Amino acid sequence: MIYHAPVNELRFALQVHGRLPEILALPSAAGLDQDTVDAVLEEAGKFAEQELAPTNRTGDLNGARLVDGKVLTHPDLAQAFAAYRDAGWLGLRAPADYGGQGLPAVVSAACEEMWCSANLAFSLLPMLTLGAIEAILSHASDEQKQTYLPNMSQGLWSGTMNLTEPQAGTDLAQVASKAVPKDNGAYAVSGQKIFITWGDQELTENVIHLVLARLPDAPAGVKGISLFIVPKYLVNADGSLGARNAAHAVGLEHKLGIHASPTCVMQFDEAEGYLIGEAGKGLMYMFTMMNHARLGVGVEGHAVAERAYQAALAYARERVQSRDIGGHSKTPVTIIHHPDVRRMLLVQKATLAAQRALYMQAAAAIDTAHGHPNADEAARAEAVLNFLIPIVKSWCTDNGTVLTNLAMQVYGGMGYVEETGAAQYVRDVRITPIYEGANGIQALDLIGRKTAADGGAVARALLADGQSVAAKLATVDAELGAQLQQALALAEQSVADILAQMTSNPELAAAASNAYLNQMGCTLGAVALARAHLAAQDALADAANAPLGEDFYQTQQHVTQVYFTQVLPQIHTHAALVHSGSPALLAVPLESF
Repeated sequence: MIYHAPVNELRFALQVHGRLPEILALPSAAGLDQDTVDAVLEEAGKFAEQELAPTNRTGDLNGARLVDGKVLTHPDLAQAFAAYRDAGWLGLRAPADYGGQGLPAVVSAACEEMWCSANLAFSLLPMLTLGAIEAILSHASDEQKQTYLPNMSQGLWSGTMNLTEPQAGTDLAQVASKAVPKDNGAYAVSGQKIFITWGDQELTENVIHLVLARLPDAPAGVKGISLFIVPKYLVNADGSLGARNAAHAVGLEHKLGIHASPTCVMQFDEAEGYLIGEAGKGLMYMFTMMNHARLGVGVEGHAVAERAYQAALAYARERVQSRDIGGHSKTPVTIIHHPDVRRMLLVQKATLAAQRALYMQAAAAIDTAHGHPNADEAARAEAVLNFLIPIVKSWCTDNGTVLTNLAMQVYGGMGYVEETGAAQYVRDVRITPIYEGANGIQALDLIGRKTAADGGAVARALLADGQSVAAKLATVDAELGAQLQQALALAEQSVADILAQMTSNPELAAAASNAYLNQMGCTLGAVALARAHLAAQDALADAANAPLGEDFYQTQQHVTQVYFTQVLPQIHTHAALVHSGSPALLAVPLESF
């Protein structure tokens, strides 16, 4: 279960897909250069390998516990978090004005991949804290920012998101928690929240809960929801911690995976809370952090699959079983010699490369949207980001479950035995298609707000850009170029089909939405790997521009070829389902299920 941080792959992806040179040229990245980024990646990789990765199995075997009202985690995780905090890793993309380092999203995303691979359950604590920081930074008062952000940015305090209630999962219009005004200008917040990741723990001095609740006169529905800061410990005027607030974890969920991460049932009994921004805009405020959060979950699904692939590869290189079917010797060989094992490993490797490319593109779009001095360029990046986010979240996490299962299959029967670690990856990754908006919701978002709402303009622009990449690829490899051109033509037809269905019968589009999302993910992944193939070709042609070595760049081209032959053909099934609108799904009477 040794983990090797894929630093070279991340460097390459940052250059080709994350557009790092462009991002470093933005005013928001002033003072940051390539050498510093390389150093950050190296150190983040070492931390992931040496400090976090060893705690993955420990945390799985010794999950979080609720004892005498306190949520306790294994001492190994507590030690790892202290080291993480002291090294300043939590503040990597936290705002510099409040003690963070304010690094670009593409750099942070690369580091987050390594941390998620090393220990997914651990990585959720800083991810949620950064989400809470973003919401407070974007919408809270200056006083609230000064009170909470410095300690949160340094990892001294953590943050949570309290949305879900027993009767209000995806449909947050059903939120029933109440917030009653108090004489001191604060609010008494009452209600129960469920599935609150890292809702309580003893690793930080304070936990800052962001809680959705309704004022007494609030209207029904989402327009009546407000957002409140509810700290575990009240904060005195001088910044010191005061009394314990009435916000308690009253239960922990017994989960399939991520055992080290406490998923809490939180009870608020007239806990003191403070309104963020304007009443009635709580859900809108929460959604400001959704792009980062959903990007983060896409990285999680990818990262666990990356570690599972590494483990399966190591096993395949050492496990001796059966003779080489292509040879004449009867001497048993390691299983990596067997074609089907190679298929499973290479499908994992190629899909991981495409996923890494797409999440890097989304992260670069965040940096451009937030930091480009030209308003038109920033707006274009925002549109691309909004289109990519449901794809990154859904495609990378659905693939995460498929790829970790392939990794387990490489092990054979040993993969089904807990001691090998393969089973943990399968269990841990399974949450990623579910939380931060289940993947079916992501697919509906993609056909609706991200495709139909603009008449398919962003989708078609991305596909047109892909056609220019395909034309360049055709000059290097005519067969690969033709395959990509065909894939893009199918995707363009699917955009037209979805637009027509959304007008004539939205139910047909909804029935085909999952196929549409997967087709777009698979196709855009192919475009990204075509870019990688061309970048590798340029590097091989000029040794001075090949810092990662000839073998590395040749591998990138092999990966593209595998993707085009073993993964990209899926689009034909997806396109057929989109074109038909899957009417058979709607034709079955409910009583026939």
